[in-house]
Amino acid sequence: MLRTSLLILFCIISLAGYSQTRITWKTLEDVTFTDKYSEQVDAYYYFPKFGASVLELADKEVIIRGHLLEIDAEEDVYILSANPFSACFFCGAAGPESIIELKVPKDHPQFKMDEVLTFKGKLKLNATDIYQCNYILEDATVYK
Repeated sequence: MLRTSLLILFCIISLAGYSQTRITWKTLEDVTFTDKYSEQVDAYYYFPKFGASVLELADKEVIIRGHLLEIDAEEDVYILSANPFSACFFCGAAGPESIIELKVPKDHPQFKMDEVLTFKGKLKLNATDIYQCNYILEDATVYK
């Protein structure tokens, strides 16, 4: 009886572990970009074409570690970046695949610029909305 109970507990714990996928910034590099004109804003933007390994992660819970960038704390606009603020893609050191827009709950902890944190949340892929990042982490919470 005890052996059966332990086996069932092990299976439950194992299945729970598979529902989350740890990813790295290297994982998110499976994307190419095309410079396309947007009539909406009368400018050219990079539009992504996600590779197979990234497409497999769409709408799945993932865990990733990076540098927190505070874009607008009053509006809860935060970015998780592979690089610190001084080397983020808009400063020339990487591309749009090196950041994830964080959708955090209203009761999130206080964040500090460039704080290295691990987040978990549902990964959304954005290939059309120029007002959001290509990668969005919904229900993003700090993961310990």
